[in-house]
Amino acid sequence: MRFYFYLILLLTLFSCKKENSKSIAATTFSKNNIEKDSFVPNGFNKLPKQYIEQKKYLINSFFDEKINKNNDFNGSFLVAKNGQIIFEKYQGFSDFSKGEKINANTSIHLASVSKVLTASAIFRLIDAEKLNLDQTVKSILPNFPYEKITLRMLLNHRSGLAKYSIFTEPNTVWGRIKTLHNQDILDLMIQHKIALEFNPNSKFAYCNTNYAILALIIEKSTGKSFPTAMKELVFEPLKMKNTFVFELEKQKDSVSQSYKSTKEIIKYDQLDAIYGDKNIYSTPQDLLKFDLATYSDKFISKELKSEIFKGYSYEKKGIKNYGLGIRLREWETGQKVFYHNGWWHGNTSSYITLKKDTVTMIALSNKYTKKVYQTMRISALFGDYPFELNEVE
Repeated sequence: MRFYFYLILLLTLFSCKKENSKSIAATTFSKNNIEKDSFVPNGFNKLPKQYIEQKKYLINSFFDEKINKNNDFNGSFLVAKNGQIIFEKYQGFSDFSKGEKINANTSIHLASVSKVLTASAIFRLIDAEKLNLDQTVKSILPNFPYEKITLRMLLNHRSGLAKYSIFTEPNTVWGRIKTLHNQDILDLMIQHKIALEFNPNSKFAYCNTNYAILALIIEKSTGKSFPTAMKELVFEPLKMKNTFVFELEKQKDSVSQSYKSTKEIIKYDQLDAIYGDKNIYSTPQDLLKFDLATYSDKFISKELKSEIFKGYSYEKKGIKNYGLGIRLREWETGQKVFYHNGWWHGNTSSYITLKKDTVTMIALSNKYTKKVYQTMRISALFGDYPFELNEVE
């Protein structure tokens, strides 16, 4: 009898230990215990001083001619290789009325570059066996009205979901007066029987609704608010001290403001409380920490990365494609560039990562400009990428 008692006790302890191993708390996350620099990959060679100076000169010339022409850039800019910063620039104001200058610690709205970080939280939950890439959304959010849509389809924009910015526009659905939240989007899709734009997984269509729903999935899977879950899953483990999810009512007056190209401030609207697709603020140095972590199998498993960094939409011929939470350009000659751009109100952003050459390029602006999207051209300085520095795309 005593033998069976001890056997049951041991089984109970083992079961508890196994369950605890899947905790998503920042200090005990899954099998990846958070330790100092635990996500910084090894094996990056130190860059020669001459190499740094040469690249710095060329990047500075490009920045002055393409990004900061007429000295009108207002934001942050960084280029690094092997985790070493070669060039960085901080210029302008986070708030013109207060005279607050942008510096290395100034957090700027990432716009759709936020999707890259939202996706990374989903990947961590998948590695922790809290989610599965091909499980249906309905299995997580029971009221979700579309049976066949999976997490993968949300991540690669092949779900067919309608754009929330369009279907909520009529006053009979929501209108422009009330502030819209993520849960409202789901509720309205259910209430108004919003039709899909196309059959799931039949084609690609970039849609912010996908990532608004992913934010709800993160909340449901963790039992925590999206700002808290992102902090524990991504920001704190990577020591991204100046990165956070924007909460409209709490922070609208304290964050860097958004401006037209004329420096006219852009007011908040009914869509500014939606997160997941946007509404993460960060800095180039924090994004560099994130990018370095993507080389480590401890942050995201090697198996999962093989699914992330590949194209999914080949219905139309071309070099542009979308992976899971990341855009890519892939040429028949074999070169690949992974990136994501963003635009929300006056905020424009660009995050580029050259995996083969371990290069990171980041441009963030809170005063509207398309010039940040030229940053990708710097790829030509680091490999055989088909870009010309002196051309404008």
